[in-house]
Amino acid sequence: QVKLVESGGGLVQAGGSLRLSCAASGRTFGNNAMGWFRQAPGKEREKVAAISGTGDITNYADAVKGRFNISRDKVETRIYLQMNSLKHEDTAIYFCTAGPNIRTWGYWGQGTQVTVSS
Repeated sequence: QVKLVESGGGLVQAGGSLRLSCAASGRTFGNNAMGWFRQAPGKEREKVAAISGTGDITNYADAVKGRFNISRDKVETRIYLQMNSLKHEDTAIYFCTAGPNIRTWGYWGQGTQVTVSS
């Protein structure tokens, strides 16, 4: 059974940093794209960042470019999202996802709450 488990969320002041982690288990994710989405209250889920199976292709939402960085550890089948210069509008539940490429997602984690106080 495929399982994605996020961790690292919490409460942080504006301007601070957090590092989210997502551990994948249940199958070999070495060649799968993985990514992060987020959903704020009353808003639709939106893509934040994605990384290809090889790790050499990444993309980011315009709102987080220059502040967030996605990376992956293929040995541990884990991805990370380093979030710097956090803003109140980054407050959301962050979801880890995996799929065959950076545009198609089939598996989802339960999410981790990130709250940025202004």
